[in-house]
Amino acid sequence: MRVLGMISGTSHDGIDVAVVDFALDGTTLRGRLAHHGSVPYPQRLRADLVAALPPRRVTAADICALDTRIGQAFARAARTALTAAPADAVCSHGQTLYHWVEGTTARGTLQLGQPAWITEATGLPVVSDLRGADIAAGGQGAPLVPLLDRMLLEPTVERGLRAGALNLGGIANITVTAPGTEPVAWDIGPANALIDAAVAAAPDTADDFDRDGRLAASGTVDEDLLAELLAEPYYTLTPPKSSGKELFDSAYVETVLRRTGHRPALNDLVATLTALTAEVVARTVREAKLDVLYVSGGGVRNPALMRAITDRLPGLAVHTSDALGVPSDAKEAIAFALLGWSTLHGLPGSVASCTGAAHERVLGRITPGTRPLALPGAPGVPPRRLVVGGGTA
Repeated sequence: MRVLGMISGTSHDGIDVAVVDFALDGTTLRGRLAHHGSVPYPQRLRADLVAALPPRRVTAADICALDTRIGQAFARAARTALTAAPADAVCSHGQTLYHWVEGTTARGTLQLGQPAWITEATGLPVVSDLRGADIAAGGQGAPLVPLLDRMLLEPTVERGLRAGALNLGGIANITVTAPGTEPVAWDIGPANALIDAAVAAAPDTADDFDRDGRLAASGTVDEDLLAELLAEPYYTLTPPKSSGKELFDSAYVETVLRRTGHRPALNDLVATLTALTAEVVARTVREAKLDVLYVSGGGVRNPALMRAITDRLPGLAVHTSDALGVPSDAKEAIAFALLGWSTLHGLPGSVASCTGAAHERVLGRITPGTRPLALPGAPGVPPRRLVVGGGTA
């Protein structure tokens, strides 16, 4: 079965897509990556989306319009992807507008991008709304990538190693696997979110992110400001835990700067925020006592951030997820293709030990395509590992 996975993450910059051809071989699921890419949001849509994010107030009319417009953008991205590689079904994460967390308890979550537009554009069944079932079962609804991580890292665990899969998107999250234990995963804190917010808020900047880590590389870390940022209570919460731009939003840095009464130059601020991400990530990895770490996400393309992380982890084997056959910029789209495959086969997509749910759950809802919906049924034995290969950009 070929599944098109689609997601727009916490950077809100566009839609990542991946078409994966899955074939079950005993307890191994083999996935051939037929196509992957990224489609930027139209400029006006992205501006309106960013304007609707916390802490801003929006109306039901705003949410309705965004749900439709994001759904239409996903539909266009799906049609483009399917011209490169056909699929049997689509799994769309959509765009998170709000993730409702009180303390360490997730109360609800809202992903926009009406799936009916994707079905109408492609004729294919669409799996969507993947986080709600886990929250209803007492989980965080996040992270959902551990299903992929657990299967990819199974051979590493069988060799007796403690392995971690780190994703550096807007938010940093990690999955930790080890022999004889269930995997655990949680949102660490900001990866690119605060860096992007600081650059976007600065006047006369050509980008809304630190391209190639140039600003961080040219700046000096403000140690007093870094200490203030590291005092954030979220970092001391016990996993499972999840977060997003509801906490680490565009006003977060400004609030800290007003509290300290000190405003460094932009390059020094970005250097400090980069050091913040590197420090909270490195602390997490050290506490996990890992033997090997695989990194993915947009942060992989920031040399200053990657250097800051690896400098804090001397002696640790650090690779990108490409070493596992998964392109680092396509990992989340591949994960949602896998989640869609699992739902269509009646298999759980959540990993309860990672989200904190009482039970693992089959995730999402299915919007039928133009043909009668025929589900393949669950395999007798669920796959334990995933091997990914092949593919084109």
